[in-house]
Amino acid sequence: MLSTASLAETAALIGDLARASMLAALMDGRALTATELAQLASISPQTASGHLAKLTQAGLLSMEKQGRHRYHRLASPAVAHMLEHIMSVSVEREAGSQAHGPRVVTGPRDKALRYARTCYDHLAGEIAVAITDSLIQAGHIELTPEAGALTPQGTRFLHDLGIEPDAFTQHASPRKTTRVFCRPCLDWSERRHHIAGTLGAALFQHYLKQGWIRRPEGTRSVTVTPAGQHAFARIFGVRL
Repeated sequence: MLSTASLAETAALIGDLARASMLAALMDGRALTATELAQLASISPQTASGHLAKLTQAGLLSMEKQGRHRYHRLASPAVAHMLEHIMSVSVEREAGSQAHGPRVVTGPRDKALRYARTCYDHLAGEIAVAITDSLIQAGHIELTPEAGALTPQGTRFLHDLGIEPDAFTQHASPRKTTRVFCRPCLDWSERRHHIAGTLGAALFQHYLKQGWIRRPEGTRSVTVTPAGQHAFARIFGVRL
């Protein structure tokens, strides 16, 4: 059972600006070194190492060694899910404090990030929400704020697309943890749900394999290729 002490400890860990910057940098699912994370957080490598040790001990990060290097990544999809929700709440708080001021744009101000980005191991942004809407309207998935499910019609649809549901686990997070097959994830910029869980990860990998999207280095933004624009319009009716 969650204690208020552990809740406060987790909140305090995330509440530090440098640690929050490093956690946000890992939201695209990559593993980064302490030096790389230090640069992103504008702190020294020594200071970064201390922060990373605390985050790892708390179970928010995991660390793996490869040769001389130590790589850090988010410990689980649940951590990414928590961070995405905190980002959403944070922007809502900012909007509330400026209720009588200029209109606040939710989510990232970068247009590319708002359009399509990674959310740990699945697709987020305007296009991800539009695809989710299409799958719901077609009766392929059922989604509530708490849970999601693939329908028999959806299974046939994915089979015709060239995706076998039984193979989804091959594309899940490499960490051997129990994952929800299909769940909603509140989109940071759109404030509506996109698909996460094993299904979301498998779809993302399928888009990459088909060449519909590309992942530029050093950013969470995702590029939709001309082939992807055509495929998303033809298959999901998504024209953005």
